[in-house]
Amino acid sequence: NHTTVVEFVLLGVTGSRHLEIILFLFLAIAYFLILLGNTAVISITLVNHILQTPMYYFLRNFALLEITFTSTFIPSTLYSLLTERKTISLPGCFLQMLLFFYLGACTFFHVATMSFDRYVAICCPLHYTTIMNNRFCLQLVLACWAVSFLLMFPPTIMIVQLPFCGPNVMNHFYCDTSLLLQLSCTDTGFIEVLMLIIIIIIIPGTLIVTAVSYGCIIISILHIPSSTGRKKAFSTCSAHLIVVTIFYSTSIYRYIRREQRGGQDSDKVLSFFFSVVTQMLNPYIYSLRNNQVKQALKESILK
Repeated sequence: NHTTVVEFVLLGVTGSRHLEIILFLFLAIAYFLILLGNTAVISITLVNHILQTPMYYFLRNFALLEITFTSTFIPSTLYSLLTERKTISLPGCFLQMLLFFYLGACTFFHVATMSFDRYVAICCPLHYTTIMNNRFCLQLVLACWAVSFLLMFPPTIMIVQLPFCGPNVMNHFYCDTSLLLQLSCTDTGFIEVLMLIIIIIIIPGTLIVTAVSYGCIIISILHIPSSTGRKKAFSTCSAHLIVVTIFYSTSIYRYIRREQRGGQDSDKVLSFFFSVVTQMLNPYIYSLRNNQVKQALKESILK
């Protein structure tokens, strides 16, 4: 006697039409900057022989990941803001959920991998080329994609098989796992525990690697005899740390807390920060501020 849900209603970021117009403009500009910045990083690191190093190899893969990650939800959100169409089909919601959390998990592993690469480059410079050889770099990147898939695929399959009988309204701008579990008309306790364990492995696990790597980097910077060298190194390191701090703090508060089932307006703001704002800043903080990249970009433009 249950009515099967065939679509979900996403309430979006705000209910005000005036704010939706402003948000549409901001999100459109942010998406354009994400595509522009990351495409520039991919292009310049591919064509310039000076940038054929492990660091730029990871940055190129990270840029590709950011484009695919933001493309899972920003175009549909823009369409929703423009047309006021708030619904998404059941298969579309499941696909968006899988891609969002799979690529999101991959992002955390990539951040940890890049921090490890910088640790080896700064703390073990004489052994850098030996340790971070082409084969090892490829293995690290493939491991990021493979481990993320192995972690996120099983709970996704379980969620897809859940019955949804109504209601079908989610107070979010993309299909969020915790909200989907709330809408199911069966017990989801096991899946919730499984998701929490997976999130703890992904977020705090990669945070430990990132924090230890940057901690060792900061200690190495403090031993640089030149004050100019220390200032330059701290300038780069601090910019990275600001983005990493925003990314991890908002993600942890959103998904690892006592009452983390979601559905509040504050959750949408947090999600907006780690899924849009940090992604917009990443190519400019990690790559386009780099003198080598700026020089290579300048030479390409002149040619």
